[in-house]
Amino acid sequence: MQSFSNRTTIMRILITGAGGRLGRLLYAARERDDAPGTEVVFQSRGAGRDVQWRPGEPVERLPDCDVLVALWGATQGDAEALSVNAGLVAQSRQVAQVCGARVVFHLSSAAVYGPGAGLTETATIAPLTPYGAAKAEMERRVRDVGAGMKECILRLANVVGADSLAGALASDKPVTLDRFDGGRGPVRSYIGAVDLLRVLSGLARVETGTLPFALNIAAPSPVAMEDLARAAGKRVIWQPAPEGAVQEVSIDATRMDRLLPAIRTTADAAALIGELNALEKVA
Repeated sequence: MQSFSNRTTIMRILITGAGGRLGRLLYAARERDDAPGTEVVFQSRGAGRDVQWRPGEPVERLPDCDVLVALWGATQGDAEALSVNAGLVAQSRQVAQVCGARVVFHLSSAAVYGPGAGLTETATIAPLTPYGAAKAEMERRVRDVGAGMKECILRLANVVGADSLAGALASDKPVTLDRFDGGRGPVRSYIGAVDLLRVLSGLARVETGTLPFALNIAAPSPVAMEDLARAAGKRVIWQPAPEGAVQEVSIDATRMDRLLPAIRTTADAAALIGELNALEKVA
């Protein structure tokens, strides 16, 4: 296997599928906020990350690691295209076994819950979108077929700069948002990429026996999309919320905070946008 550093003193995290938007932000976050004693290695199919590797190639080409974060998967497309998320569970397990990982973190999404406020890990799984349904099926695959290693599902909040609002924030046009009864716009749980990388690094050091099957990953309070848009200097155009639009999806991160008491994440819109702007200069 490829050698990266002295493993006697370094905890290595291998993040697979880092070629997309979220992977690019996390890669930039590593350059800005390197965690002492932890080495984060990014894999993607294409060039520009630490390891270029495609499923189907010999797994032995990947570096050994202590922890595997399975970031890969599809976020868009029809049900058939999104079904790759469940199929990658077996691939993640194979990589983890060959690379010597003691734990696998499978990246899921708050979309598995459907609408609601302050949703905990025990909330009913009731996704409204094909993406949410695909991630729910991925979770079922993890739960129903044991791998002989510790596995943990991370139900991730929206990541600033890698969510449905990202394209509008990056454009030179106003941001159009749905307005719901009471005059409010959409509200979601968010987390910044720097905070997310800190959380992943922190979870890598948690005793595996204390890790739950599923863990919400989010800042302590939800964020209004309007606040993010205005913090980015965007003009907001309102439209009546169409039938079926969801005003709030927010998740409770109490369990995460208890596991990682030293890590403080931010839900401040101005801070989140400022961090995104800084990462864009690095990425």
